[in-house]
Amino acid sequence: MAVKLRLARAGAKKAPYYRVVVTDSRSPRDGRHIEQVGIYDPTRTPVEVRLDHERIAYWMKNGATASDTVAEIIKRDKAQPKEKPGKGKKAA
Repeated sequence: MAVKLRLARAGAKKAPYYRVVVTDSRSPRDGRHIEQVGIYDPTRTPVEVRLDHERIAYWMKNGATASDTVAEIIKRDKAQPKEKPGKGKKAA
């Protein structure tokens, strides 16, 4: 069984968001998956990306391969500086 990290489309017509999932490479895009390891929402400003880097590292260590798109999303997310919780602007 070849395991892949790839995007599964969700959301409404013309308003997609994607789940980053671990799946058997033979299953359909939006079909059964082993585990959801993140989300990617390109319709938001700024683009929302939430990934579980520990689980992604676990699957990659155990032979999973990421699609080109997911690999790029992971690379960009690691390069982004993380905001500290509670350090944002306060509401007036």
